[in-house]
Amino acid sequence: MLYAILAYHVEETVQAWTPDEDAALMDELNQVHARLTADGQLGPAARLGATGAGVALRGPGEGFVTDGPFAETKEQLLGFYVVDAATQDEAVGMARDLRRANPTAVYEIRPVLLYLPGAPFPVTEAPAVEPA
Repeated sequence: MLYAILAYHVEETVQAWTPDEDAALMDELNQVHARLTADGQLGPAARLGATGAGVALRGPGEGFVTDGPFAETKEQLLGFYVVDAATQDEAVGMARDLRRANPTAVYEIRPVLLYLPGAPFPVTEAPAVEPA
């Protein structure tokens, strides 16, 4: 079974780190990344940009773009996509394509500052659950 591990932190604290402090943390994390990759357990990993650099696509129809990526608190993060787009507008267009398939979802679009692809997993779907 696969799990997503979403790392939360106080953004102002992270942004206040010196480049040396950030590099030291990344060195520690990269040791974990290397071990998990060697064990075949690490899939895609991404460090997201500042929340203020994100936008949200919401609302009826094609939706509208708002500053700040903040989803309503009644909504939970249920998955993510990593896309390659030349501009934020192109990425919003991709989110609109996803929205056509799932019109009740809210999509948060954030720049990725670091991408560690890891090793691909051979299975990406949860096994079928037997009826009780």
